[in-house]
Amino acid sequence: MRRARNAGGCLHWEIVSRFRSHRAADHVAAESGERAHGAEPAVPPETLEGWYSLHQVFRLDRAALRKLPGEARAEMASAAGDALDEMAAPAAGGWTGVVELAGSRADVMLVHFRPTLDEIRAVQRRLACVPLSDHLKTVYTFLSVTEAGLYHLTAAVARDRQTAGGVVGDAEYRRIMTERAAVERGSAHVERRLFPPRPADMPYVCFYPMSKRRAVGQNWYELSLDERSRLMQAHGATGRRYAGRVQQVITGAIGLDAWEWGVTLFARDPLDIKKLVTDMRFDEVSAQYAEFGDFYVGRLVEPAEWAAAVA
Repeated sequence: MRRARNAGGCLHWEIVSRFRSHRAADHVAAESGERAHGAEPAVPPETLEGWYSLHQVFRLDRAALRKLPGEARAEMASAAGDALDEMAAPAAGGWTGVVELAGSRADVMLVHFRPTLDEIRAVQRRLACVPLSDHLKTVYTFLSVTEAGLYHLTAAVARDRQTAGGVVGDAEYRRIMTERAAVERGSAHVERRLFPPRPADMPYVCFYPMSKRRAVGQNWYELSLDERSRLMQAHGATGRRYAGRVQQVITGAIGLDAWEWGVTLFARDPLDIKKLVTDMRFDEVSAQYAEFGDFYVGRLVEPAEWAAAVA
């Protein structure tokens, strides 16, 4: 009889709560049943890695620089230019670029590519020894490594092993994947992705970090490998339409930074960067599953040119 003494709304709430609980339980049971009856597990794609990368974004402390005598400021800027010139093309491989930023809360972005993480650390130590570093305020940094995601290859090998009665990750899967990944690594296209040359005639630069969404109903990491492969193939096709106009460098940062990937674009015409990013926003993979960080845009300049501007 306690229900009768309660307000009608309370009884209604109890009925609705039970209804929702049953619906939620049915949904979980259905999902579990679907997975139990052979739904493909979320398999991570194989990846190939190349150079480590560090993006450093700085703001000049102009007020402090203005207080210095002109000669001291010029010497400081010249020493920084010499250090950056030394780092531009190290003998061990990689390169460093100086990007003078436009339309940003920062002034300059240094982009470093090196064969090892220890060499990235050496770059940081070298820059810290330059007196001008006392007047550079860090706005943002991004640590990552050049990456080629083998979505299509991973999906194909996984299907073949399952058809043959094997499982993803077994010894035969690893053997086949290792062999086919080595072939991919040897291709000229993948070589350029892992060890990107400094663009000789594409001075405009755009960098931004991104991650894949994990929202309910939009969780990239719960999609099947075949579905992720399909989406990434369509996404890649959009980028290939800008071949020769935009050079894309994709770097992976999972386990290295807060965002999961970095995208660095080089172009002759900055409008090509705008058009490419716009087109990619309409791809299903971006429209449904992408989250983006801040954008940093500018132009590659020679270290001496930047140093002269600082002085």
